[in-house]
Amino acid sequence: MSSTDLQPSKLGTKKHWDDVYSSELANFEEIGDEGEVWFGEDSVEKMVDWALENIPTDPQPLILEVGAGNGNLLFALCEAGYAPEKMCGIDYSADAIRLAEAIAKTKTTAQPAEDDDEESAPALKNTDRIAFAVCDFLSDDVAPLEGVAADGSVAVWDLVLDKGTFDAIALAEKDDSGRAPADGYPARIGRVVKPGGYFLITSCNFTEDELKSKFAKQETGLEYHSRVPWPTFSFGGKSGNVYSTVAFRKP
Repeated sequence: MSSTDLQPSKLGTKKHWDDVYSSELANFEEIGDEGEVWFGEDSVEKMVDWALENIPTDPQPLILEVGAGNGNLLFALCEAGYAPEKMCGIDYSADAIRLAEAIAKTKTTAQPAEDDDEESAPALKNTDRIAFAVCDFLSDDVAPLEGVAADGSVAVWDLVLDKGTFDAIALAEKDDSGRAPADGYPARIGRVVKPGGYFLITSCNFTEDELKSKFAKQETGLEYHSRVPWPTFSFGGKSGNVYSTVAFRKP
């Protein structure tokens, strides 16, 4: 499927997401509801499991989520043993970032014990140390994390995550030149993945083969690495998946 085959939708507008996160922020402040988990908890678990199988927690990798929303995926990675101070979540909606930061202040996670001493209390990770920032990824560079040495290159991230962001961008209106915003997204992803790093994406709009055709090409510098299986369904004699989760690696 080409991004040009998808009809524009309100899901591809910044106004829609500003409205969604304004409402979710108000709900969190009033009743503590953290908001919707995009694609459900299964998608979070599958992406975290893939990370644990492919990217060691020592040394701690630099992790970027594009379109972080309420931060749920990054919080789950923190719980799995990844360092919050090495994570960054960006979103173009300011209220999404306010929501993620507000949720982060309420969370601490137990760090896995390094020995078998059951009497020692686990160290707690402060998820408030995850960096969240307002950033329009299609036009802005991601600011480097504080304390992380940088030589001016933007290709510093060991793992870049996307859970539904490319889907939303693919539903945006074309610009004045007739170019779909999603067409420039794969190259932007390729810019920020470091050599030897990974890009992991979950999508409901694109199949595994379609994601491969968009991200595994010379323009991005990425190669197909692996896939995360989802349950299949059959309809009209054909089989398919509701979601596709695919990993790419930069050599």
